[in-house]
Amino acid sequence: MRQETYTLSQKELQRVSVISACIKGDMACARAAGLLCLSVRQIKRLKKRMREDGEAALAHANRGRASHRRLPDAVRERIVQLSRNTYAGFNDHHLCAKLVEREGFSLSRETLRRLLRKNGLGSPRQRRVRSARLGELVQLDGSPHDWLEGRGPQLTALGMQDDATGKILAAQFFPAETTFGYLCLLRQLLRRFGVPLAFYGDHSGIFVRNDDHWTVEEQLAGKRQPTQFGRALQQLGVTFIAAHSPQAKGRVERLWGVLQDRLASELRLTRAVDLASANAVLRKFIADYNRRFARQPRERETAWRAAPESLDRICCLVHEHMVSNDNVVQWEGRRFQIPQQARRFSFAGAKVQIYQALARLTLYYGDARLEHSAIPGG
Repeated sequence: MRQETYTLSQKELQRVSVISACIKGDMACARAAGLLCLSVRQIKRLKKRMREDGEAALAHANRGRASHRRLPDAVRERIVQLSRNTYAGFNDHHLCAKLVEREGFSLSRETLRRLLRKNGLGSPRQRRVRSARLGELVQLDGSPHDWLEGRGPQLTALGMQDDATGKILAAQFFPAETTFGYLCLLRQLLRRFGVPLAFYGDHSGIFVRNDDHWTVEEQLAGKRQPTQFGRALQQLGVTFIAAHSPQAKGRVERLWGVLQDRLASELRLTRAVDLASANAVLRKFIADYNRRFARQPRERETAWRAAPESLDRICCLVHEHMVSNDNVVQWEGRRFQIPQQARRFSFAGAKVQIYQALARLTLYYGDARLEHSAIPGG
């Protein structure tokens, strides 16, 4: 019987909540298995362990134990000493190779990185090597700036830049940096070039979840729902890499420096005074910028994939709402009547998804698109 006392992690606390509901009979094992992404057999094992040993039985079995792969202390001290003396100034990748080839150590680069950082040894700063292929990595960012220099409203430029070539793939002015703006750019990118392998941006709440709030559904499932932009990338099968500092995404930051100089001058020259005229100048500027500054990629083969056809259900804002007993769904002060559909008479009590695309709203129940009509005065 386990006697240790542990502070359970967030994931373990969620598992305790679900297994407790199973033990009380409030939840079926099959339902619990679906929420925890486990098999029904494993759920039954966890129920038995929790009945016998309590909540601590659900803590990870290796909690508090040293890893059998941990380097001996003498080896760790020797590596730190070599890093400070013989191999001073070597970056992590180079140092790891030398320790393996010349010194006979067996360790991974990540193990070495953690050991060095723990002992206050940082890797020499180097400019990151560009991606090899078009579409392998796309950097995205926004730049709020007085682009019109007092002649009109404050605008924010959103842009997507190819990492391999420095080419501006999509850019547009918006009143502010918003999820809707980035989804507009994403749609432009997908329709013109296709689907990239990865996006590289900052830790903005538009891209990644930064809040501490967990919904009940998220607690039960043991994972958080993505942001609207993150959900679109999941549907596309695209990885998002979050930079840890502005310096880490230096190329797109340098792009804004060029644009705040050259583009601002072009806007002044054409006397642009509003959003529409600024975007007209920007479209011409992009072509000229790419002709002047874009470089050839190291590899000729591109990484772009063909974009799916259902962009209206990807590059949009998705809202889930419950249908009332009179077959009406309400959203932002508007009311939509759902008439009888071919396969279902009533949707009362059902959850439907409202897809807020660039120019229209559509309602779906699962994969079935619902006919609906706006109620006047709603």
